[in-house]
Amino acid sequence: MSKFVNIDGIRETSIVDFLARLGHHPARSSGVELFYRSMLREENTASLTVNEQMGVWFDHGGSNQSGIKGGNIIDLAMSYWYPATFYEVIQKISDVMDIPLREATGSYQREKRQQIARVSEPHYTINEIKEIGSHPAIVQYLQSRGILEQARGRMMEVHYSFERGPNEGKKFFSAGWQNELGSWELRNKIGQTDFKACLGRKSISFIAGDPEKLSIFEGYMDYLSWLRDNPQSTDSIIVLNSVNLLDTAIERSAGYREINIYFDRDKAGYAALVKFRQELPHGTDRSGVYQEYKDYNEMQLARPRSRLPWEPDHIFENNEPSLRR
Repeated sequence: MSKFVNIDGIRETSIVDFLARLGHHPARSSGVELFYRSMLREENTASLTVNEQMGVWFDHGGSNQSGIKGGNIIDLAMSYWYPATFYEVIQKISDVMDIPLREATGSYQREKRQQIARVSEPHYTINEIKEIGSHPAIVQYLQSRGILEQARGRMMEVHYSFERGPNEGKKFFSAGWQNELGSWELRNKIGQTDFKACLGRKSISFIAGDPEKLSIFEGYMDYLSWLRDNPQSTDSIIVLNSVNLLDTAIERSAGYREINIYFDRDKAGYAALVKFRQELPHGTDRSGVYQEYKDYNEMQLARPRSRLPWEPDHIFENNEPSLRR
């Protein structure tokens, strides 16, 4: 293969179509995310997600031989055909998808050389960031998770749209918070399904506080649920945003004298706890606080809710259809 090829057609290829041609199909869906049993390693529970709208994938269940945990279709193919070279992988994608490759010459080559060290341009636009309270559907979603008051000032309403793909030009909104890279982690509800996505690159979220005391959570909703029970806490906070980011969290946690760990009470959460304590034995498992539940937020939602005098019965059930992105 020529050293320089035009791979624009490769980048625009549907990851779902690509996987289907390789014989891999989603086991289930949640909102706009499709869940696959990872084809990069052995697993029984589908934990590799594909967001077709954004053209990205992420493997939440663990590492593979390539060390690549997510990205675009080329990243996926590099993992799938590891340790093939970049140009071998491009040729394989071309063969699978019947996409002709043509040599890039002249100005195209010069332009691509200049882009080698640059991050790919996102194909979404963040149109507006608003305080929580502007959109009733987001308010109601956060109420349904029991953390509306804690979300104020800690989450924002993120209004965004896509510049290409099946949802080109359509506008969406979700509750969101930023991770350490400045990307927006999104949460909302579509019908009965919780919507999860990230606009940009995944990373942990860190909130500075007490330089000696740290509390660490898998999810942001669990952190806000804990904050509801501990409103006076000054702990520093780490939210993984994905158990795949555990190594980063361990590195950031090393300097704290006291570490309280609030991971999910499931297989992935237990594995993360074991690995964390292997590296930092002084970390304390605090999941016994919600020992009958999967996580802190689930425990909070199981508590009886005091209905205010002016609220109608079954307020959330009556308004469920309005919970849209």
